[in-house]
Amino acid sequence: MENRSEWKRPSFDEAQSAWEAALQQRGLPTQCLWIFDENLCFESNPGEPSDFKLGFQIQFASPPPEAERVAYEYFADFEEPLVFYCLGSSGGKSVCLMLCDKWFESKSEQEGYLRQAEWGVYFRPGEAKEVEEITQVERWKNRIIRNRPLHDLDFCMTLRAVHEILAHGYALSSYEHFALKFLHLWSKTPRRAE
Repeated sequence: MENRSEWKRPSFDEAQSAWEAALQQRGLPTQCLWIFDENLCFESNPGEPSDFKLGFQIQFASPPPEAERVAYEYFADFEEPLVFYCLGSSGGKSVCLMLCDKWFESKSEQEGYLRQAEWGVYFRPGEAKEVEEITQVERWKNRIIRNRPLHDLDFCMTLRAVHEILAHGYALSSYEHFALKFLHLWSKTPRRAE
C-alpha cells in the first residue's frame, strides 16, 4: 500500500469528478444514486443456495441530501483506503456506495479496483449490469442480515452514522448509543406523584 503520510485527500467535488470520469470511461452512467448499508438487500439465490443475489431499496430508508458528501468527509479522516464502489445501474443511474477499511489495501486492478495512489482512494466502477430495486416490503423484511459471507460492501457507510453526523457533528460511540436508549426508556417511564 502507498505511504499514508503522503496521501492528500482531494475535496469531495474533485474526487466525485474523477469517479464520474472513471464511470464514463467504462461506459457506465455518470449520474450517481448513492446508497448506504441500510439500503442493501441481500437475498437467497434459489439457483445457488450457498450464494446470494444483491439488490437495493431506497423506499424504506432513503438517504438525506448530500449524504455522500458526509460519508466522504467522515471517511477521509481515516488512514485507510477510501473506495468509490459501483454496484451496477438502475433507472439510468449508477448505484454507488462509499467504503473504507484496511481490507482494501490488497485489492488490485485485476479485481476491478483502480488506485488513485496519491489520494489513498480506490475506484471500483464494476460492470454494466442492472441492479434490482426492491420495492416489496415482504422481500425487504425477509432479506439476509446474518450468516452471509464477508463482502466488500460490509465496509460501507451507514445511514445511521450519516444522520448522527448531521445531528451531532460526529458519529456516536457505542456508549452514547446505550445512553440514548436508556434516556429514551427513562423518559417513557411513568413517574410517581410526590
